[in-house]
Amino acid sequence: MNPADFIQTDRRLVILRLLAEAAGYALNSSVLRSVLDEEYAHKVSRDVVETELAWLEEQGLVRAERLAAQSKTITIATLTERGLDVQAGRATVPGVKRPSPV
Repeated sequence: MNPADFIQTDRRLVILRLLAEAAGYALNSSVLRSVLDEEYAHKVSRDVVETELAWLEEQGLVRAERLAAQSKTITIATLTERGLDVQAGRATVPGVKRPSPV
């Protein structure tokens, strides 16, 4: 696996974990981008976060609701049961890093 792929799979796992820890299992794309940047050193644009959320939604790991707010769109991502299983290591999905054992 090349470094870019490794970083992407880790970023997807981090997103799932952040959603698992959030109240209601949901966060918006702006908050996700900020936390990825400040807490996990994943320096990414909002576009990258939106792309990751679309991919995670295609895999059935999150539900993404897109809302128009003042000339921009924000996405509210909600973790699915399958996403909860993947972030906990109970299920695997190619393209998402498998969590390390505790």
